[in-house]
Amino acid sequence: MRLTPRVITVCVLIAVLAAWLLTGWLWPGMKVDVVRAKRARIVQFVDERGVTRLPQTYLITMPSAGRVAAVESGEGTPVTKGKPVARFVPIDLELDVREGETAVDRLKASIDEAADDSVEKIAHKQTEQFVKSTEKTVEAAAERMRSGKARLEYAIKELDRVRQLFGRGARSEDDLDQAALRHVQSDADYREDVLVHAAMLALQAATNMTPDMVLQYIARKRLTKAVLEKQLAEAKVRLEEAELNRTRGTMTSPVDGVVLNRFVTSEGYFPAGTKLLEIGRLEELEVEADVLSVDVVGVKPGDQVEIYGPAIGTPSVRGTVAQIYPAGFTKVSSLGVEQQRVKVIAQFRAADLDRLRKERNLGVGYRVRVKIETAEKPDALVVPRSSLFRGPFGAWQLYAVRGGHAEIVDIRVGILNDELAEVTEGLAEGELVVPFPDSDLNDGQRVTPVLRGEHPAATAAAGQTSRTNGD
Repeated sequence: MRLTPRVITVCVLIAVLAAWLLTGWLWPGMKVDVVRAKRARIVQFVDERGVTRLPQTYLITMPSAGRVAAVESGEGTPVTKGKPVARFVPIDLELDVREGETAVDRLKASIDEAADDSVEKIAHKQTEQFVKSTEKTVEAAAERMRSGKARLEYAIKELDRVRQLFGRGARSEDDLDQAALRHVQSDADYREDVLVHAAMLALQAATNMTPDMVLQYIARKRLTKAVLEKQLAEAKVRLEEAELNRTRGTMTSPVDGVVLNRFVTSEGYFPAGTKLLEIGRLEELEVEADVLSVDVVGVKPGDQVEIYGPAIGTPSVRGTVAQIYPAGFTKVSSLGVEQQRVKVIAQFRAADLDRLRKERNLGVGYRVRVKIETAEKPDALVVPRSSLFRGPFGAWQLYAVRGGHAEIVDIRVGILNDELAEVTEGLAEGELVVPFPDSDLNDGQRVTPVLRGEHPAATAAAGQTSRTNGD
């Protein structure tokens, strides 16, 4: 046969095609790690940072201003309900009580004194008698004045008669002088009687007011008694306050717990309300987490929580969601992004908390992480979350090994978490899935599946029967 150029070209093409077919049949393809799609429990959760806290702490504060003795109970000291944890300096409180008692006793004595009006009543009777006596004296002075007036009038008449008789020579000059003298004396006596009568009238006016003054004084004493009784009530209140401060002067623990903070150590004078100690019950320790508002809508009280982290150690512990705050707040992330978050409170399981307190000495303000389980399926078809990627139109896809080739498969996804994804459509149980697809892996590419934990040679047949064989 003559080797023409056309024949040579055809022979070369046939040889190349045969070599390509022979190479494809003999080359097993790229080795890829695969896992089987299997049925398992899958949980959807919210993973966030948290911090341990107490739902309530108890502050021991100064009940009133005063001098407090040195506080001996330091941080970590166990305290018992009803037992003293701090004290006022006792002598200061005793002096306040004594001062209050003295004030009360003094006012009681003053009230008794004001209530005793026996002397005033006697004085009132005396003044009434004095008024009567003065009335008699005034009457006597009036009679004396009338008598004096009569004597004066007689002396005037006598003086006139003697003058007339003296003019006729019937009386001597001595008789005239005697008559004039009697006239002068009568006039002087009458004027004196008038003055005495006027003085007695003034004295009577003053005397008549004396009983009223005594009565007013008695009424005034009664008003003074009422004022003193009010002052006594105030003094009793101050005494009760001093006694209450003496009682409060020994400050006791309201609960069985432990000292969280000691704010005062040495003796000193402090105003009312000064914080001395903070006490808490570590048996009530819980976790507070700030959850994104878009995630918290799936959280509800009673959801299971896994609590883990360096402060917890191994193994992690369990808890439940106890409370979800009704209001959110804005928090700036470490990247400077404003996020809307909501506080979620999780309570430890009692046995786990008891172990953590004994073995890890877990306290308040420790950083932890929480996984809040928001959904669960006990028997779902799951694949590694890392095997999923988005297709050109946003649909979930993955690489499945079928017939020795890697195929891109559109799937529907149910529950997701950081490790697993539930496949609801597009994949069968037992199929081989590429958990970490390489960027150079292509749809339809021939591959050699390497099942994790199995020898590559043992997976050649498995790649062909992955649709029917389970893990």
